[in-house]
Amino acid sequence: MGRGRSEIKRIENPTQRQSTFYKRRDGLFKKARELSVLCDVDLFLLLFSASGKLYHYLSPTVPSVEELVERYEAATHTKVWTDIRQERRAELENVGRMCELLEKELRFMMLAHEEQYTVPSLEVLERNLEAAMYKVRCEKDRKIGGEINYLENIIKGRQEERYGLCDKLAHAQTLNDVEGGSTSLSSGLDLKLGFN
Repeated sequence: MGRGRSEIKRIENPTQRQSTFYKRRDGLFKKARELSVLCDVDLFLLLFSASGKLYHYLSPTVPSVEELVERYEAATHTKVWTDIRQERRAELENVGRMCELLEKELRFMMLAHEEQYTVPSLEVLERNLEAAMYKVRCEKDRKIGGEINYLENIIKGRQEERYGLCDKLAHAQTLNDVEGGSTSLSSGLDLKLGFN
């Protein structure tokens, strides 16, 4: 008697799901081996578990994954991966061109005596230098403005502190006058605070 068919849906119990995964993974790899041996086919199987772990099978007739992927790209006329060396080479060429342009501009800005400068090129250089000077001045003004604000806040804080001390002193003098006490304490405080 055969087993009954079960509905194909996600297994909710994590322990049972993990157990089923391992059993079916092993069965899938067994079938892949059988297919590659019996039918003499090149096979590459990738499998990622729910936790992200990689499992793979490569038939023994295939020397490398790269070769199989290249065959796939040729058959489908698509690119699975791009050659990193080509990307790096193109990036290096771009950086090299950029360096050459920057060196040329630097030599131009240094006003080398060997170079022949035209009046329009000197005017362009002058405009570029003026723009750079403007940016430097703006940044300098912004920094100085920030420092001035910082110092003004310190001064404001000290003035508030001074006003608070003056209020306390006035309050102490009022208490002394009410109590009929001597004025020597208040005159001593006045001397220390610089009122006399």
